[in-house]
Formats: sequence, C-alpha cells, structure tokens
Amino acid sequence: MSEQKVVKPYNNESSSKKEEVAEMFNNISKRYDFLNHLLSLGIDKIWRKKAIRILGEVAPKKILDIATGTGDFAIAALKLNPDSVIGVDISKGMLDVGKAKMKKKGVDDVIEMHLGDSEELPFDQASFDGLTVGFGVRNYQNLEKGLTDMLRVLKPEGKAVILEFSKPKTFPVKQLFGFYSRYLIPFLGKFISKDKRAYEYLPESVAAFPEGQEFVDIMKKVGYKNIERKLVSFGIATIYSGIK
Repeated sequence: MSEQKVVKPYNNESSSKKEEVAEMFNNISKRYDFLNHLLSLGIDKIWRKKAIRILGEVAPKKILDIATGTGDFAIAALKLNPDSVIGVDISKGMLDVGKAKMKKKGVDDVIEMHLGDSEELPFDQASFDGLTVGFGVRNYQNLEKGLTDMLRVLKPEGKAVILEFSKPKTFPVKQLFGFYSRYLIPFLGKFISKDKRAYEYLPESVAAFPEGQEFVDIMKKVGYKNIERKLVSFGIATIYSGIK
C-alpha cells in the first residue's frame, strides 16, 4: 500500500507518526474540548450533525466512531437511536476525558470507549452497520491501511462517513482560512494548551492531506462503493461517505 507524505507533530527521527500523534493528544487532552470549540467557533457541531444525517441513511444499530477523542462524534451519533456506539482512540488521555464526559451525560451505558489503533482496529470483521471518523484520517500513519481496516469491520452495505478538514478554494474564504489556520490557531493553541507544536501541526497536516477527488480515488481503490463528498462551510471541511 502506498504511503502518503508523512507530517508528524514533533518531527522526532526516533518516533513514528502514530507514536507522536498519541503523545500530542495526551499532551492536550485536558484542554482539547475547550480549544476545539473555541477555534472552530462552534461550527464543528453543525458539521457533525450533517455527517450524522448522512450516516442515518443506513439506519445503523451498531456504530463505531474511530479517532473518537473525547467522544463528540459518538455523542452526536445517539441522534440515530443506535443500540450501541463504540469509540476507539489511540490516546489514553483523550479517552479518560471522554469516559468522564459520557458518565456525566449519563450515556455511558450506550457509548463505550476503547483504546485502540485506527489502522489495526481491535474488532472482528463485519462488526458494525456504520462508522464515523471526525478529523482523524489525516493523522493516520498509513492512510490506505487505515481505510482498508475500516472497511474490514463494516458489515456488507454498511456506511463509512468521514469528516475532515479541506483547503477552501474560493476568495475570500481561502485567504481568511489560510491566515486563521497558519497564525491564529497556533498562537491560541500554544497559549491555552502550552503545546506549541500541536497546533502548528494542524495546518501542516491539512496541507499535506490528499483531499477532494484524490481522497475519493483512494477510497475507491481500497474498495468503497457509492462514494460521495459534500463540502461544508465553503470548503473548510468535507464530508466523505462510502458503502462496503
């Protein structure tokens, strides 16, 4: 399987992207929710709602949320009245915050949170009716491997819905988003999280990600069918979906 250009949070020669992503999210986990909603101006909630509506087209009863972080996408999926939602993430720090959030919201009987690698998911083949990934696939060490393993755990006719940042192409959104992501996000991220590289990595990883038709082609290559993509907020993010 082909490797994409590797952009790592800390650029240490002795560690893999996977290890550095886990370290980064452990470092910022305590402030992640606050920063995430602040830096996205709350628009991320609207994007997740749109993505969940697309997932709802297959009426999934068992849902997997990959790179779940603190579980916002898993919580949004409850709108579909599933029997269960499982969130999986590589960062123990993020999961600890997520588990406390589920308990506080009283949904820990429906949502389970598991430590796991998105590229080697700890689940049997054909386990889920639907799955979501919110802002996680660009952090994969090997994108094709991750997408392939996602397909493995989906049931036949199950749906994958992927929400990821993209690069706006139209004036003035392109220029505004470029300035915001290159300068304001790293500044605020460093100030609040105390991890300078974590929020410099965000625009770098978005810039390196094979978005749009290129990403659709990769999904098609590994075996997804009926692939669709929908731009949201003038192309700041894209919702991709595909069927097994």
